[in-house]
Amino acid sequence: MSTQTQTRQPSAVDAIAEAHFAAAVALSPMEATYLGVPGHDTELDDLSPAGYEAHAALARQTLAALDGVEPVDAIDEVTIAAMRERLGLQLEIAATGWDRATLNNLASPVQGCRDIFDLMPTDTVEQWETIATRLTQVPRALEQLLETLTLAADEGLVSSRRGVQACIDQCGEFTAPDGYFATFLAGAGTAEGKLPEPTRARLQAAVEGAATAYRALGEGLRERILPHAPEADAVGRERYALASRSFLGASVDLEETYAWGQEELARITADMEATAQRIRPGASVAEAIAVLKADPSYQLHGTDELKAWMQERADEAIAMLHPEHFDIPEPAHRIECLIAPTQTGGIYYTGPSDDFSRPGRMWWSVPKGETEFGTWSELSTVYHEGVPGHHLQVAQAVFNREQLNSWRRMMCWTSGHGEGWALYAERLMAEFGYMDDPGNRMGMLCMQSLRAARVVLDIGVHCGFEAPAEVGGGKWSYDKAWQFLTAHAFESEGMLRFELDRYLTWAGQAPSYKIGERLWLQLREDVRGREGNAFSLRDFHARALNLGSVGLDVLREAVLRS
Repeated sequence: MSTQTQTRQPSAVDAIAEAHFAAAVALSPMEATYLGVPGHDTELDDLSPAGYEAHAALARQTLAALDGVEPVDAIDEVTIAAMRERLGLQLEIAATGWDRATLNNLASPVQGCRDIFDLMPTDTVEQWETIATRLTQVPRALEQLLETLTLAADEGLVSSRRGVQACIDQCGEFTAPDGYFATFLAGAGTAEGKLPEPTRARLQAAVEGAATAYRALGEGLRERILPHAPEADAVGRERYALASRSFLGASVDLEETYAWGQEELARITADMEATAQRIRPGASVAEAIAVLKADPSYQLHGTDELKAWMQERADEAIAMLHPEHFDIPEPAHRIECLIAPTQTGGIYYTGPSDDFSRPGRMWWSVPKGETEFGTWSELSTVYHEGVPGHHLQVAQAVFNREQLNSWRRMMCWTSGHGEGWALYAERLMAEFGYMDDPGNRMGMLCMQSLRAARVVLDIGVHCGFEAPAEVGGGKWSYDKAWQFLTAHAFESEGMLRFELDRYLTWAGQAPSYKIGERLWLQLREDVRGREGNAFSLRDFHARALNLGSVGLDVLREAVLRS
Protein backbone atom coordinates (compact mmCIF):
# COMPACT_ATOMS: atom_id res chain seq x y z
CA MET A 1 0.00 0.00 0.00
CA SER A 2 1.62 3.19 -1.12
CA THR A 3 1.53 6.44 0.77
CA GLN A 4 2.15 8.22 -2.55
CA THR A 5 -0.89 8.44 -4.80
CA GLN A 6 -0.87 9.41 -8.45
CA THR A 7 -2.58 12.71 -9.25
CA ARG A 8 -5.85 12.23 -11.13
CA GLN A 9 -7.97 14.85 -12.87
CA PRO A 10 -11.47 14.88 -11.29
CA SER A 11 -14.14 13.65 -13.68
CA ALA A 12 -17.81 14.44 -14.28
CA VAL A 13 -18.65 11.45 -12.09
CA ASP A 14 -16.50 12.90 -9.32
CA ALA A 15 -18.33 16.21 -9.67
CA ILE A 16 -21.67 14.45 -9.10
CA ALA A 17 -20.26 12.62 -6.08
CA GLU A 18 -18.80 15.83 -4.64
CA ALA A 19 -22.13 17.65 -5.12
CA HIS A 20 -23.93 14.78 -3.38
CA PHE A 21 -21.45 14.85 -0.51
CA ALA A 22 -21.85 18.61 -0.01
CA ALA A 23 -25.64 18.40 -0.11
CA ALA A 24 -25.71 15.38 2.21
CA VAL A 25 -23.62 17.02 4.95
CA ALA A 26 -25.78 20.16 4.65
CA LEU A 27 -28.85 17.97 5.24
CA SER A 28 -27.12 16.15 8.10
CA PRO A 29 -25.04 18.47 10.30
CA MET A 30 -24.50 15.54 12.65
CA GLU A 31 -22.84 13.51 9.91
CA ALA A 32 -20.78 16.57 9.03
CA THR A 33 -19.41 16.63 12.57
CA TYR A 34 -18.88 12.88 12.53
CA LEU A 35 -16.85 13.22 9.33
CA GLY A 36 -14.94 16.27 10.57
CA VAL A 37 -16.48 18.64 8.01
CA PRO A 38 -16.56 22.16 9.53
CA GLY A 39 -19.35 24.70 9.29
CA HIS A 40 -22.32 22.78 10.68
CA ASP A 41 -21.40 22.27 14.35
CA THR A 42 -24.15 24.48 15.83
CA GLU A 43 -26.94 22.49 14.13
CA LEU A 44 -28.68 19.14 14.44
CA ASP A 45 -30.44 17.14 11.74
CA ASP A 46 -34.00 17.82 10.63
CA LEU A 47 -35.70 14.70 11.99
CA SER A 48 -39.16 15.65 10.75
CA PRO A 49 -40.86 13.71 7.92
CA ALA A 50 -39.77 16.52 5.58
CA GLY A 51 -36.17 16.00 6.68
CA TYR A 52 -36.33 12.31 5.81
CA GLU A 53 -37.89 13.10 2.44
CA ALA A 54 -35.11 15.59 1.68
CA HIS A 55 -32.54 12.79 1.96
CA ALA A 56 -34.58 10.57 -0.35
CA ALA A 57 -34.98 13.41 -2.85
CA LEU A 58 -31.22 13.95 -2.88
CA ALA A 59 -30.63 10.25 -3.55
CA ARG A 60 -33.07 10.31 -6.47
CA GLN A 61 -31.45 13.46 -7.87
CA THR A 62 -27.95 11.96 -7.68
CA LEU A 63 -28.99 8.68 -9.28
CA ALA A 64 -30.62 10.60 -12.12
CA ALA A 65 -27.44 12.62 -12.62
CA LEU A 66 -25.36 9.43 -12.80
CA ASP A 67 -27.55 8.16 -15.62
CA GLY A 68 -26.34 11.07 -17.73
CA VAL A 69 -22.57 10.54 -17.51
CA GLU A 70 -20.05 8.02 -18.79
CA PRO A 71 -17.11 6.75 -16.70
CA VAL A 72 -13.66 7.81 -17.87
CA ASP A 73 -11.71 5.15 -15.96
CA ALA A 74 -11.98 2.25 -13.51
CA ILE A 75 -12.27 4.65 -10.55
CA ASP A 76 -15.37 6.20 -12.11
CA GLU A 77 -16.81 2.76 -12.76
CA VAL A 78 -16.49 1.85 -9.08
CA THR A 79 -17.95 5.21 -7.98
CA ILE A 80 -21.00 4.72 -10.20
CA ALA A 81 -21.50 1.13 -9.05
CA ALA A 82 -21.06 2.05 -5.39
CA MET A 83 -23.40 5.06 -5.52
CA ARG A 84 -26.08 3.13 -7.36
CA GLU A 85 -25.85 0.32 -4.82
CA ARG A 86 -25.82 2.53 -1.71
CA LEU A 87 -28.34 5.15 -2.83
CA GLY A 88 -30.58 2.58 -4.47
CA LEU A 89 -30.80 0.67 -1.19
CA GLN A 90 -31.46 3.90 0.66
CA LEU A 91 -34.50 4.49 -1.55
CA GLU A 92 -35.69 0.89 -1.22
CA ILE A 93 -35.67 1.23 2.56
CA ALA A 94 -37.30 4.68 2.42
CA ALA A 95 -40.08 3.22 0.29
CA THR A 96 -40.92 0.79 3.10
CA GLY A 97 -41.11 3.63 5.64
CA TRP A 98 -39.07 1.72 8.20
CA ASP A 99 -36.23 4.26 8.15
CA ARG A 100 -38.68 6.64 9.88
CA ALA A 101 -39.72 4.13 12.53
CA THR A 102 -36.42 2.65 13.70
CA LEU A 103 -35.82 2.52 17.44
CA ASN A 104 -33.14 0.32 18.97
CA ASN A 105 -30.71 0.33 21.87
CA LEU A 106 -27.62 1.48 19.97
CA ALA A 107 -27.98 3.34 16.68
CA SER A 108 -31.24 5.24 16.33
CA PRO A 109 -31.71 9.04 16.40
CA VAL A 110 -32.40 8.80 20.14
CA GLN A 111 -28.74 7.92 20.65
CA GLY A 112 -27.47 10.00 17.72
CA CYS A 113 -28.64 13.33 19.12
CA ARG A 114 -26.63 12.65 22.27
CA ASP A 115 -23.64 10.83 20.79
CA ILE A 116 -22.69 13.72 18.52
CA PHE A 117 -21.48 15.79 21.48
CA ASP A 118 -18.74 13.21 22.14
CA LEU A 119 -17.00 14.33 18.95
CA MET A 120 -17.02 18.07 19.60
CA PRO A 121 -13.78 19.70 20.80
CA THR A 122 -13.76 21.21 24.28
CA ASP A 123 -10.40 22.96 24.53
CA THR A 124 -11.52 26.61 24.28
CA VAL A 125 -14.30 28.89 25.44
CA GLU A 126 -15.39 29.34 21.82
CA GLN A 127 -15.76 25.59 21.41
CA TRP A 128 -17.94 25.41 24.53
CA GLU A 129 -20.06 28.23 23.10
CA THR A 130 -20.54 26.13 19.97
CA ILE A 131 -21.57 23.16 22.10
CA ALA A 132 -24.05 25.31 24.03
CA THR A 133 -25.59 26.53 20.77
CA ARG A 134 -25.98 22.98 19.45
CA LEU A 135 -27.49 21.86 22.75
CA THR A 136 -30.24 24.45 22.32
CA GLN A 137 -31.22 22.59 19.13
CA VAL A 138 -31.88 19.31 20.95
CA PRO A 139 -35.50 20.13 21.95
CA ARG A 140 -36.48 20.91 18.35
CA ALA A 141 -34.78 17.78 16.99
CA LEU A 142 -36.42 15.50 19.53
CA GLU A 143 -39.84 17.07 18.93
CA GLN A 144 -39.37 16.41 15.21
CA LEU A 145 -38.32 12.83 15.91
CA LEU A 146 -41.43 12.18 18.00
CA GLU A 147 -43.58 13.68 15.24
CA THR A 148 -41.99 11.36 12.66
CA LEU A 149 -42.35 8.31 14.87
CA THR A 150 -45.99 9.16 15.60
CA LEU A 151 -46.85 9.51 11.91
CA ALA A 152 -45.08 6.22 11.16
CA ALA A 153 -47.07 4.56 13.94
CA ASP A 154 -50.28 5.88 12.37
CA GLU A 155 -49.23 3.95 9.24
CA GLY A 156 -48.68 0.80 11.29
CA LEU A 157 -44.87 1.09 11.32
CA VAL A 158 -43.64 0.65 14.90
CA SER A 159 -40.45 -0.96 16.15
CA SER A 160 -40.69 -3.83 18.59
CA ARG A 161 -41.68 -3.18 22.18
CA ARG A 162 -38.14 -4.12 23.21
CA GLY A 163 -36.64 -1.45 20.93
CA VAL A 164 -39.04 1.26 22.06
CA GLN A 165 -38.53 0.41 25.72
CA ALA A 166 -34.73 0.49 25.30
CA CYS A 167 -34.99 4.08 24.05
CA ILE A 168 -37.33 5.06 26.88
CA ASP A 169 -34.88 3.59 29.38
CA GLN A 170 -31.95 5.46 27.83
CA CYS A 171 -33.84 8.75 27.98
CA GLY A 172 -34.10 8.11 31.71
CA GLU A 173 -30.44 7.17 32.01
CA PHE A 174 -29.28 10.29 30.15
CA THR A 175 -31.25 12.55 32.47
CA ALA A 176 -30.68 10.79 35.81
CA PRO A 177 -28.98 12.73 38.64
CA ASP A 178 -25.77 10.84 37.84
CA GLY A 179 -26.49 10.51 34.12
CA TYR A 180 -24.91 11.95 31.01
CA PHE A 181 -26.16 15.53 31.20
CA ALA A 182 -25.32 15.97 34.88
CA THR A 183 -21.84 14.53 34.35
CA PHE A 184 -21.33 16.56 31.18
CA LEU A 185 -22.04 19.84 32.94
CA ALA A 186 -19.92 18.97 35.97
CA GLY A 187 -16.91 18.26 33.75
CA ALA A 188 -17.17 21.35 31.54
CA GLY A 189 -13.97 23.36 31.31
CA THR A 190 -11.17 24.38 28.98
CA ALA A 191 -7.54 23.34 28.81
CA GLU A 192 -6.81 26.45 30.93
CA GLY A 193 -9.41 25.76 33.58
CA LYS A 194 -12.97 26.81 34.41
CA LEU A 195 -15.34 28.44 31.94
CA PRO A 196 -16.17 32.15 32.23
CA GLU A 197 -19.39 32.60 34.16
CA PRO A 198 -21.47 33.87 31.20
CA THR A 199 -20.45 30.85 29.10
CA ARG A 200 -21.08 28.47 31.98
CA ALA A 201 -24.50 29.96 32.63
CA ARG A 202 -25.43 29.67 28.95
CA LEU A 203 -24.14 26.09 28.86
CA GLN A 204 -26.09 25.19 32.01
CA ALA A 205 -29.31 26.55 30.54
CA ALA A 206 -28.70 24.63 27.30
CA VAL A 207 -27.92 21.40 29.15
CA GLU A 208 -31.05 21.72 31.27
CA GLY A 209 -33.11 22.37 28.14
CA ALA A 210 -31.67 19.30 26.41
CA ALA A 211 -32.26 17.14 29.48
CA THR A 212 -35.85 18.36 29.71
CA ALA A 213 -36.31 17.49 26.04
CA TYR A 214 -35.02 13.97 26.58
CA ARG A 215 -37.39 13.51 29.51
CA ALA A 216 -40.24 14.69 27.28
CA LEU A 217 -39.16 12.31 24.53
CA GLY A 218 -39.15 9.41 26.97
CA GLU A 219 -42.69 10.28 28.06
CA GLY A 220 -43.79 10.76 24.47
CA LEU A 221 -42.43 7.36 23.48
CA ARG A 222 -44.18 5.79 26.46
CA GLU A 223 -47.52 7.42 25.72
CA ARG A 224 -47.62 7.55 21.91
CA ILE A 225 -45.43 4.75 20.58
CA LEU A 226 -45.11 1.99 23.17
CA PRO A 227 -48.85 1.09 23.21
CA HIS A 228 -48.64 0.30 19.48
CA ALA A 229 -45.33 -1.59 19.59
CA PRO A 230 -45.54 -5.31 18.76
CA GLU A 231 -44.33 -7.81 21.34
CA ALA A 232 -42.62 -9.93 18.68
CA ASP A 233 -38.93 -9.19 18.09
CA ALA A 234 -38.70 -10.83 14.67
CA VAL A 235 -38.94 -8.49 11.68
CA GLY A 236 -39.69 -11.28 9.21
CA ARG A 237 -37.87 -12.69 6.21
CA GLU A 238 -38.66 -9.89 3.73
CA ARG A 239 -37.54 -7.00 5.94
CA TYR A 240 -34.52 -8.98 7.08
CA ALA A 241 -33.29 -9.67 3.54
CA LEU A 242 -33.39 -5.94 2.78
CA ALA A 243 -31.61 -5.08 6.04
CA SER A 244 -28.96 -7.70 5.37
CA ARG A 245 -28.25 -6.28 1.90
CA SER A 246 -28.04 -2.80 3.37
CA PHE A 247 -25.43 -3.77 5.94
CA LEU A 248 -23.40 -6.07 3.68
CA GLY A 249 -23.62 -4.44 0.29
CA ALA A 250 -24.11 -8.02 -0.91
CA SER A 251 -26.87 -10.59 -1.18
CA VAL A 252 -26.33 -13.85 0.68
CA ASP A 253 -28.31 -17.07 0.91
CA LEU A 254 -29.79 -16.70 4.38
CA GLU A 255 -30.49 -20.42 4.92
CA GLU A 256 -26.97 -21.37 3.85
CA THR A 257 -25.46 -18.59 5.96
CA TYR A 258 -27.49 -19.70 9.00
CA ALA A 259 -26.11 -23.25 8.61
CA TRP A 260 -22.58 -21.92 8.03
CA GLY A 261 -22.82 -19.83 11.20
CA GLN A 262 -23.47 -22.95 13.26
CA GLU A 263 -20.60 -24.80 11.56
CA GLU A 264 -18.24 -21.86 12.10
CA LEU A 265 -19.24 -21.68 15.75
CA ALA A 266 -18.44 -25.38 16.18
CA ARG A 267 -15.00 -24.83 14.57
CA ILE A 268 -14.23 -21.92 16.89
CA THR A 269 -15.39 -23.88 19.94
CA ALA A 270 -13.00 -26.72 19.06
CA ASP A 271 -10.14 -24.21 18.71
CA MET A 272 -11.03 -22.73 22.11
CA GLU A 273 -10.96 -26.17 23.69
CA ALA A 274 -7.51 -26.82 22.22
CA THR A 275 -6.26 -23.43 23.38
CA ALA A 276 -7.57 -24.13 26.89
CA GLN A 277 -5.14 -27.06 27.05
CA ARG A 278 -2.25 -24.68 26.38
CA ILE A 279 -3.37 -22.48 29.28
CA ARG A 280 -3.83 -25.34 31.75
CA PRO A 281 -3.74 -28.99 30.70
CA GLY A 282 -7.05 -30.70 31.41
CA ALA A 283 -8.94 -27.41 31.77
CA SER A 284 -12.28 -26.70 30.17
CA VAL A 285 -12.75 -23.43 28.29
CA ALA A 286 -14.50 -21.89 31.31
CA GLU A 287 -11.72 -23.05 33.64
CA ALA A 288 -9.03 -21.67 31.31
CA ILE A 289 -10.80 -18.31 31.20
CA ALA A 290 -10.93 -18.31 35.01
CA VAL A 291 -7.16 -18.87 35.05
CA LEU A 292 -6.65 -15.92 32.71
CA LYS A 293 -8.89 -13.66 34.76
CA ALA A 294 -6.90 -14.46 37.90
CA ASP A 295 -3.50 -13.97 36.27
CA PRO A 296 -2.09 -10.59 37.42
CA SER A 297 0.08 -10.32 34.29
CA TYR A 298 -3.09 -9.69 32.25
CA GLN A 299 -4.77 -7.29 34.69
CA LEU A 300 -5.31 -3.54 34.47
CA HIS A 301 -6.65 -1.48 37.36
CA GLY A 302 -8.73 1.63 36.65
CA THR A 303 -9.51 3.52 33.47
CA ASP A 304 -6.21 5.43 33.50
CA GLU A 305 -4.29 2.17 33.15
CA LEU A 306 -6.78 0.97 30.55
CA LYS A 307 -6.40 4.10 28.44
CA ALA A 308 -2.60 3.98 28.62
CA TRP A 309 -2.56 0.29 27.66
CA MET A 310 -4.88 0.91 24.68
CA GLN A 311 -2.60 3.69 23.43
CA GLU A 312 0.56 1.63 23.87
CA ARG A 313 -0.87 -1.37 22.01
CA ALA A 314 -2.32 0.77 19.22
CA ASP A 315 0.98 2.58 18.67
CA GLU A 316 2.89 -0.70 18.89
CA ALA A 317 0.72 -2.27 16.17
CA ILE A 318 1.56 0.55 13.75
CA ALA A 319 5.27 0.11 14.46
CA MET A 320 5.05 -3.67 14.00
CA LEU A 321 3.14 -3.58 10.70
CA HIS A 322 4.75 -0.61 8.93
CA PRO A 323 6.38 -1.02 6.47
CA GLU A 324 6.66 -4.82 6.32
CA HIS A 325 2.97 -5.65 5.96
CA PHE A 326 1.39 -2.27 5.14
CA ASP A 327 2.79 1.03 3.92
CA ILE A 328 0.77 3.10 6.40
CA PRO A 329 0.32 6.78 5.43
CA GLU A 330 2.22 9.12 7.75
CA PRO A 331 -0.90 10.96 9.02
CA ALA A 332 -2.41 7.60 10.00
CA HIS A 333 0.50 6.89 12.35
CA ARG A 334 -1.39 8.94 14.92
CA ILE A 335 -4.36 7.34 16.67
CA GLU A 336 -5.90 8.66 19.88
CA CYS A 337 -7.30 6.29 22.51
CA LEU A 338 -9.97 7.64 24.84
CA ILE A 339 -12.42 6.60 27.55
CA ALA A 340 -15.92 7.38 26.23
CA PRO A 341 -18.26 9.57 28.32
CA THR A 342 -21.02 6.94 28.04
CA GLN A 343 -21.18 3.78 30.14
CA THR A 344 -22.94 1.30 27.86
CA GLY A 345 -19.93 -0.95 27.29
CA GLY A 346 -17.93 -1.78 24.18
CA ILE A 347 -15.22 -0.19 22.06
CA TYR A 348 -15.79 1.83 18.91
CA TYR A 349 -13.85 3.91 16.39
CA THR A 350 -14.39 7.36 14.89
CA GLY A 351 -12.43 8.36 11.81
CA PRO A 352 -10.12 11.29 11.24
CA SER A 353 -11.22 14.56 9.68
CA ASP A 354 -10.37 15.04 6.02
CA ASP A 355 -7.21 17.01 6.87
CA PHE A 356 -6.27 14.71 9.79
CA SER A 357 -6.36 17.67 12.21
CA ARG A 358 -8.72 15.51 14.23
CA PRO A 359 -7.11 12.07 14.45
CA GLY A 360 -8.80 8.71 14.24
CA ARG A 361 -9.95 7.74 17.72
CA MET A 362 -10.58 4.51 19.59
CA TRP A 363 -13.20 4.92 22.34
CA TRP A 364 -13.82 2.53 25.23
CA SER A 365 -17.26 2.85 26.83
CA VAL A 366 -16.70 1.42 30.30
CA PRO A 367 -19.81 0.12 32.11
CA LYS A 368 -20.64 1.90 35.34
CA GLY A 369 -18.69 0.52 38.29
CA GLU A 370 -16.26 -1.53 36.20
CA THR A 371 -12.65 -0.89 37.27
CA GLU A 372 -10.80 -4.13 36.49
CA PHE A 373 -9.85 -5.12 32.93
CA GLY A 374 -8.15 -8.14 31.38
CA THR A 375 -5.75 -7.49 28.52
CA TRP A 376 -6.00 -11.10 27.35
CA SER A 377 -9.60 -10.54 26.30
CA GLU A 378 -9.12 -7.14 24.65
CA LEU A 379 -5.92 -7.19 22.60
CA SER A 380 -7.70 -8.44 19.49
CA THR A 381 -10.28 -5.67 19.91
CA VAL A 382 -7.51 -3.05 19.86
CA TYR A 383 -6.36 -4.54 16.55
CA HIS A 384 -9.99 -4.53 15.36
CA GLU A 385 -10.54 -0.85 16.11
CA GLY A 386 -7.00 0.37 15.43
CA VAL A 387 -4.39 -1.06 13.04
CA PRO A 388 -4.77 -3.12 10.92
CA GLY A 389 -8.51 -2.72 11.53
CA HIS A 390 -10.75 0.33 11.26
CA HIS A 391 -8.05 2.95 11.70
CA LEU A 392 -5.94 1.66 8.82
CA GLN A 393 -8.99 1.05 6.66
CA VAL A 394 -10.65 4.43 7.21
CA ALA A 395 -7.50 6.55 7.36
CA GLN A 396 -6.14 4.98 4.17
CA ALA A 397 -9.33 5.92 2.30
CA VAL A 398 -9.29 9.47 3.72
CA PHE A 399 -5.63 9.85 2.75
CA ASN A 400 -6.29 8.70 -0.82
CA ARG A 401 -7.71 12.07 -1.88
CA GLU A 402 -5.84 12.15 -5.21
CA GLN A 403 -7.78 9.12 -6.39
CA LEU A 404 -11.08 9.16 -4.51
CA ASN A 405 -13.73 11.87 -4.30
CA SER A 406 -15.09 12.97 -0.91
CA TRP A 407 -18.07 10.61 -1.04
CA ARG A 408 -15.82 7.60 -1.68
CA ARG A 409 -13.28 8.66 0.97
CA MET A 410 -15.58 9.56 3.81
CA MET A 411 -19.29 8.89 3.26
CA CYS A 412 -19.42 5.50 1.56
CA TRP A 413 -19.43 3.29 4.64
CA THR A 414 -20.73 -0.29 4.43
CA SER A 415 -20.84 -2.28 7.65
CA GLY A 416 -20.01 -5.62 6.02
CA HIS A 417 -16.94 -4.09 4.39
CA GLY A 418 -15.83 -2.14 7.46
CA GLU A 419 -16.66 -4.57 10.25
CA GLY A 420 -15.80 -7.54 8.06
CA TRP A 421 -12.36 -6.04 7.41
CA ALA A 422 -11.83 -5.30 11.11
CA LEU A 423 -12.70 -8.87 12.08
CA TYR A 424 -10.48 -10.13 9.26
CA ALA A 425 -7.74 -7.86 10.70
CA GLU A 426 -7.90 -9.73 14.02
CA ARG A 427 -7.39 -13.01 12.18
CA LEU A 428 -4.59 -11.40 10.15
CA MET A 429 -2.68 -10.53 13.31
CA ALA A 430 -2.87 -14.18 14.32
CA GLU A 431 -1.59 -15.18 10.86
CA PHE A 432 1.30 -12.73 11.29
CA GLY A 433 2.19 -14.37 14.62
CA TYR A 434 1.12 -11.58 16.97
CA MET A 435 -1.52 -13.63 18.79
CA ASP A 436 0.58 -16.67 19.68
CA ASP A 437 0.31 -16.10 23.43
CA PRO A 438 -2.41 -18.59 24.51
CA GLY A 439 -4.19 -16.02 26.65
CA ASN A 440 -4.39 -13.49 23.84
CA ARG A 441 -5.45 -16.21 21.42
CA MET A 442 -8.23 -17.28 23.77
CA GLY A 443 -9.37 -13.66 23.92
CA MET A 444 -9.50 -13.47 20.14
CA LEU A 445 -11.42 -16.73 19.95
CA CYS A 446 -13.90 -15.52 22.56
CA MET A 447 -14.69 -12.53 20.35
CA GLN A 448 -14.85 -14.73 17.24
CA SER A 449 -17.29 -16.98 19.08
CA LEU A 450 -19.49 -14.01 19.96
CA ARG A 451 -19.48 -12.82 16.33
CA ALA A 452 -20.40 -16.29 15.03
CA ALA A 453 -23.16 -16.65 17.64
CA ARG A 454 -24.55 -13.33 16.36
CA VAL A 455 -24.96 -14.81 12.89
CA VAL A 456 -27.00 -17.71 14.20
CA LEU A 457 -29.09 -15.69 16.63
CA ASP A 458 -29.81 -12.72 14.42
CA ILE A 459 -30.74 -14.65 11.27
CA GLY A 460 -32.54 -17.39 13.17
CA VAL A 461 -34.74 -15.15 15.28
CA HIS A 462 -35.68 -12.62 12.62
CA CYS A 463 -36.22 -15.11 9.77
CA GLY A 464 -38.03 -17.66 11.90
CA PHE A 465 -35.59 -20.50 11.27
CA GLU A 466 -35.56 -23.50 13.61
CA ALA A 467 -33.40 -23.02 16.68
CA PRO A 468 -30.30 -25.27 17.10
CA ALA A 469 -30.70 -28.59 18.84
CA GLU A 470 -28.49 -27.44 21.72
CA VAL A 471 -31.30 -25.15 22.92
CA GLY A 472 -34.07 -27.63 22.14
CA GLY A 473 -34.82 -26.78 18.52
CA GLY A 474 -38.23 -25.44 17.59
CA LYS A 475 -39.09 -21.76 17.57
CA TRP A 476 -36.61 -19.21 18.90
CA SER A 477 -37.59 -17.42 22.13
CA TYR A 478 -35.79 -14.88 24.30
CA ASP A 479 -34.88 -17.62 26.77
CA LYS A 480 -33.44 -19.84 24.03
CA ALA A 481 -31.54 -16.89 22.60
CA TRP A 482 -30.10 -16.10 26.04
CA GLN A 483 -29.16 -19.74 26.62
CA PHE A 484 -27.43 -19.88 23.23
CA LEU A 485 -25.60 -16.57 23.68
CA THR A 486 -24.29 -17.33 27.15
CA ALA A 487 -23.07 -20.74 25.98
CA HIS A 488 -20.88 -19.12 23.33
CA ALA A 489 -19.98 -15.67 24.72
CA PHE A 490 -17.94 -14.82 27.79
CA GLU A 491 -18.68 -11.19 28.62
CA SER A 492 -20.44 -9.93 31.75
CA GLU A 493 -24.18 -10.48 32.10
CA GLY A 494 -24.89 -6.77 31.70
CA MET A 495 -22.87 -6.61 28.49
CA LEU A 496 -24.54 -9.71 27.06
CA ARG A 497 -28.05 -8.47 27.91
CA PHE A 498 -27.23 -5.29 26.01
CA GLU A 499 -25.81 -7.35 23.14
CA LEU A 500 -28.88 -9.57 22.90
CA ASP A 501 -31.16 -6.54 22.88
CA ARG A 502 -29.00 -5.14 20.09
CA TYR A 503 -29.57 -8.21 17.93
CA LEU A 504 -33.28 -8.29 18.65
CA THR A 505 -33.87 -4.57 17.97
CA TRP A 506 -31.39 -3.86 15.10
CA ALA A 507 -31.90 -6.67 12.62
CA GLY A 508 -29.12 -7.55 10.21
CA GLN A 509 -26.30 -5.37 11.55
CA ALA A 510 -24.52 -7.65 14.01
CA PRO A 511 -24.01 -10.57 11.55
CA SER A 512 -22.31 -8.20 9.09
CA TYR A 513 -19.05 -8.59 11.07
CA LYS A 514 -18.67 -12.33 10.64
CA ILE A 515 -20.35 -12.57 7.24
CA GLY A 516 -18.24 -9.66 6.06
CA GLU A 517 -15.09 -11.43 7.25
CA ARG A 518 -16.21 -14.54 5.37
CA LEU A 519 -16.64 -12.58 2.15
CA TRP A 520 -13.25 -10.88 2.60
CA LEU A 521 -11.61 -14.30 3.05
CA GLN A 522 -13.41 -15.72 0.04
CA LEU A 523 -12.24 -12.80 -2.08
CA ARG A 524 -8.66 -13.24 -0.89
CA GLU A 525 -8.66 -16.92 -1.80
CA ASP A 526 -10.26 -16.25 -5.19
CA VAL A 527 -7.56 -13.69 -6.00
CA ARG A 528 -4.85 -16.06 -4.74
CA GLY A 529 -6.26 -18.84 -6.90
CA ARG A 530 -6.32 -16.60 -9.96
CA GLU A 531 -2.82 -15.16 -9.48
CA GLY A 532 -1.04 -18.26 -8.17
CA ASN A 533 2.63 -17.72 -7.33
CA ALA A 534 2.34 -14.05 -8.30
CA PHE A 535 -0.12 -13.43 -5.47
CA SER A 536 1.04 -10.86 -2.88
CA LEU A 537 -0.96 -10.47 0.31
CA ARG A 538 0.42 -6.97 0.79
CA ASP A 539 -0.65 -5.94 -2.71
CA PHE A 540 -4.08 -7.55 -2.32
CA HIS A 541 -4.70 -5.49 0.82
CA ALA A 542 -3.50 -2.32 -0.90
CA ARG A 543 -5.73 -2.79 -3.93
CA ALA A 544 -8.77 -3.52 -1.79
CA LEU A 545 -8.35 -0.79 0.81
CA ASN A 546 -7.56 1.87 -1.76
CA LEU A 547 -11.11 1.45 -3.08
CA GLY A 548 -12.69 2.77 0.13
CA SER A 549 -15.57 1.14 2.04
CA VAL A 550 -17.78 0.10 -0.88
CA GLY A 551 -20.39 -2.64 -0.71
CA LEU A 552 -18.93 -6.12 -0.73
CA ASP A 553 -20.35 -7.06 -4.14
CA VAL A 554 -18.86 -3.88 -5.64
CA LEU A 555 -15.56 -4.62 -3.87
CA ARG A 556 -15.43 -8.14 -5.24
CA GLU A 557 -16.10 -7.08 -8.81
CA ALA A 558 -13.57 -4.22 -8.66
CA VAL A 559 -10.76 -6.30 -7.15
CA LEU A 560 -11.25 -9.24 -9.50
CA ARG A 561 -11.29 -6.86 -12.46
CA SER A 562 -8.11 -5.04 -11.43
